[in-house]
Amino acid sequence: MFFLEYVMVGLLAFALILLIISAFLKDPYKIIREEIDQLSMQQIQEMYVIKKKLKVLEEELLVGDEAFHPSSSSRQSFPSEKKEIHEIIKNQVWSLAQQGLTVDQISRQSSLSPTEVETILSEMIERGQRYE
Repeated sequence: MFFLEYVMVGLLAFALILLIISAFLKDPYKIIREEIDQLSMQQIQEMYVIKKKLKVLEEELLVGDEAFHPSSSSRQSFPSEKKEIHEIIKNQVWSLAQQGLTVDQISRQSSLSPTEVETILSEMIERGQRYE
């Protein structure tokens, strides 16, 4: 019986020694976790910088576009520029002309200038359409 008690005390002492040693050993995964955390933080910082630069570039492009495309107020001062009129509006103008409305009446209803209405009507006539 003494032998069994010695074995039990010996195993208990050995377990206690292993527990104390394990408390002082370094965690091998701790280093990996710290590196992953550091890489994550670095990636977040880089993404922030990239987004900031992208925002600045987008703002510069918008400012650059405004320099190349005059605003609507400056377009009105240059009537020689020809703006594209949608086909639906052209058909509406043609339909109103077929109903017997004058160029001024059509221009008021379609929000086009009389010159644009006359241009549309002359285009439609050139296409071979006619109105009574």
